[in-house]
Amino acid sequence: MSIILLDIGNVVVSVDFLRFCRAVALDPVSGVQEIFRKYCSGELKDKLETGLMSPFDYLEVIAGDPHCREISRRELRELWQDIFRPQQGALEAVTQLKANYSVWVMSDTDPLHFIFLLNNFPLLRSVDRYYLSFEHGKMKNSVEAFEHVLDSSGRGADEFILIDDKPENCASASKAGIRSLLFQNWDDTLASL
Repeated sequence: MSIILLDIGNVVVSVDFLRFCRAVALDPVSGVQEIFRKYCSGELKDKLETGLMSPFDYLEVIAGDPHCREISRRELRELWQDIFRPQQGALEAVTQLKANYSVWVMSDTDPLHFIFLLNNFPLLRSVDRYYLSFEHGKMKNSVEAFEHVLDSSGRGADEFILIDDKPENCASASKAGIRSLLFQNWDDTLASL
């Protein structure tokens, strides 16, 4: 049985970082843009998602930013977590995948997002295995993340299929010998399998 390496963000759930930015920014225009630029992409977020920075320290940096309104740490954490919505067709599609494949989640994520996802999207609790960037320290845009999966699982690259929405992640998988499908919607993805 082949193994699906399933991305979470914009595959199983849609992700809206601007929701967080709008909720915490002091200024509704420039503040939103600055919060997004500093904390929703880039080097600092990569440190969080590779386990080099704790979630507590990350939220402290955001709370101390002059573009962030005065906010309790609890509310800040809740707003950081509450950026996900169900992706259309994901529940049915993953259920269908599980009938024919072993499904493993492979995600660039942080502990706060992952806990929220597990608590609010039961579908994610039903997969067979997890490879999470904050646990193994590698992002999917590097071939090392996929080599880690191969090394730690003892499986061959030909046993895996990555489903991911980012071309750079699919390219890294391909360099490791893993077939990938660039996700755009579930109908096309299932048809490609």
